[in-house]
Amino acid sequence: MKLHRKIILFFAALMAVFAFFAVLKPAAISVYSSLAEGERKLPIYCVDTDEKKIAISFDAAWGADDTDELLRILEENDVKTTFFMCGYWVEDYPEEVKKIAEAGHDLGNHSSTHPHMSQLSKEQIKQELMETEEKVKSLTGVDMDLFRPPFGEYNNNVIEAAEECGYYTVQWDVDSLDWKEYGVESEINQVLNHKHLGNGSIILFHNDAKYTPQALDAIIKGLKEKGYEIVPVSELIIRENFEMNHEGRQILKDM
Repeated sequence: MKLHRKIILFFAALMAVFAFFAVLKPAAISVYSSLAEGERKLPIYCVDTDEKKIAISFDAAWGADDTDELLRILEENDVKTTFFMCGYWVEDYPEEVKKIAEAGHDLGNHSSTHPHMSQLSKEQIKQELMETEEKVKSLTGVDMDLFRPPFGEYNNNVIEAAEECGYYTVQWDVDSLDWKEYGVESEINQVLNHKHLGNGSIILFHNDAKYTPQALDAIIKGLKEKGYEIVPVSELIIRENFEMNHEGRQILKDM
């Protein structure tokens, strides 16, 4: 099972890299700016801001053994983050979902079944989103508006379907590589010395990665020592009147 999960995560990372570098020109989410016909849309990889703010996010698609420990570390460091959850994970671990919500963290949508969403029709994509939304809403009363596509894989159809369901599509620009299980020190170094780490960064972790519970406290403290304020994705992103540059950086448009 561990090997199977690593294979899935490897291809997820690979697809995210291809998706990121395949974009050759600026794009913008259509709800807030017009697009030329045929232009490729981008999700939010990071946010353009002068403030030293960043966001930590966790993808929740497999186990939940570390949830209590992660929540304890976050609470001790007075940090709120964002958990992107699959529908089947919500079904399997309803108490963990409630704990995350009660602790004040963002609840994000990571699809219902973790499919390759760019291979689905727009209606199928919407169904994936709404099934998870209904489960989370029933459990917690929370209305979600943040979506992270499985495998980091997307196309215009995925982003448009998410928009039409009321979601901002969110990726990351700093990958902890926690799923590769290189070790505690490697994970700490990977985040704190990442070449893309900067104002507006979104950091990717997984809720069940082997070394993340041991590395998280040092990473948070290291980020704070660098002067960063850690906020949930919901507080980092720009809600309206924005455009996306070729890096997937969300930029506030001039008024």
